[in-house]
Amino acid sequence: MTLRQQADGHLFGVGDRLGAEEVAVYRWLALHRQVDLSRMAGELGLDEASVTRTVDSLVHLGLIQPDAEDDGVMRAVDPHLAAAVATAPLERSIREQQISLRAFRDQFAQLSAHYEEGLRGAPAALQTIPALTEVRVALDRAAQRCREEMITVQPGGTRAPEVLTDALARDSEVLARGVRIRTLYHHTARFNSPSQAYVAMASALGAEYRTAHQLFGRMIVFDRELAFLPDHKGTWGAVVIREPSVVHFLCELFEQVWTEAQPFSDAATDGLEAVAKDLDRTILRLLATGRKDETIARRLGMSLRTTRKHIADIMQTLGAGSRFQAGFAVATRGLLGDDVDEEIPGPDSGPDPAPGSVPGPAPVSGPGPAPVSGPDADSAAARRPERSAGAEEGRGNEGSEGAEGA
Repeated sequence: MTLRQQADGHLFGVGDRLGAEEVAVYRWLALHRQVDLSRMAGELGLDEASVTRTVDSLVHLGLIQPDAEDDGVMRAVDPHLAAAVATAPLERSIREQQISLRAFRDQFAQLSAHYEEGLRGAPAALQTIPALTEVRVALDRAAQRCREEMITVQPGGTRAPEVLTDALARDSEVLARGVRIRTLYHHTARFNSPSQAYVAMASALGAEYRTAHQLFGRMIVFDRELAFLPDHKGTWGAVVIREPSVVHFLCELFEQVWTEAQPFSDAATDGLEAVAKDLDRTILRLLATGRKDETIARRLGMSLRTTRKHIADIMQTLGAGSRFQAGFAVATRGLLGDDVDEEIPGPDSGPDPAPGSVPGPAPVSGPGPAPVSGPDADSAAARRPERSAGAEEGRGNEGSEGAEGA
């Protein structure tokens, strides 16, 4: 079979590979230029039937050809030439599909002007994106168009390494354009090794990170014009907000928490003792107001298991056998100073958000809670950095960093 004849059909498809026998037989024929089945079989360690099939396969692929004057002589063909002929139908098919794909995208792109015109005329300037795949596309597009600033709130303490790797690539591109990136994390992110490494690398590129004991929910805002919030139904969808007053309010809320948050500049060692004490004070305050374990875990971005271990250690330090006794000890010892003004309720009383609701923002104005003082508080804080590492066992991060986190 000649090369011209082979061009009529598909010889090679995606994923096709030459076998070891074909490579060995091709090399033998390239060196000896003749077909000697018994000799080939003996030298290559194959049986004659296998050699015959392999020779036929190489002829079919155009890698060898019989000599025009002597059928007993086989001529090896340049592999580059044979490959060009063998894959020509596949390449032609790919080109046709690329042309169809470009035409399809161009047709849809013609509709974008009408879509954006409709968005400008929408009274609420609000859009719902139901699927996670579409949310990621919208976030990537917004990040590419971002000119000046991207602010992000990322609750939770656990980050998947592969998610952070993708986020670093995206954020690096955004930072290279001179865009300012600021991100708020829960304090528990400081005890997550992948987050520590990610923050250290991104900070070196110019991004800014701070942590707080409580956050008001997941959020990403681009250029103070476009905000992404998670769908309250928990379906991995998002709500896109363009209304200027609402976006301005969200930015102001971010700025208030950012002002009170602690810098996360040195991801490996920065402020772990101070953060541990802040976690102690926050847990004490929430215990004193009768919050349930689930609510405290959600507010602090911890797993329920880690939160209950924190609470058990604090109660042991206070010498309390119940929530009521712990609350009484906090009040009588003045561990929170003026932070708690009202009577301390029992363990199951007091306000508690409905299941599934988003916890409100942490107080960001006025004097903060007084440091936990006294020997009991010191012993609790001293153990906190080691124990807080357990936060890495908590919930996975619902989303990713950078332009993936809404």
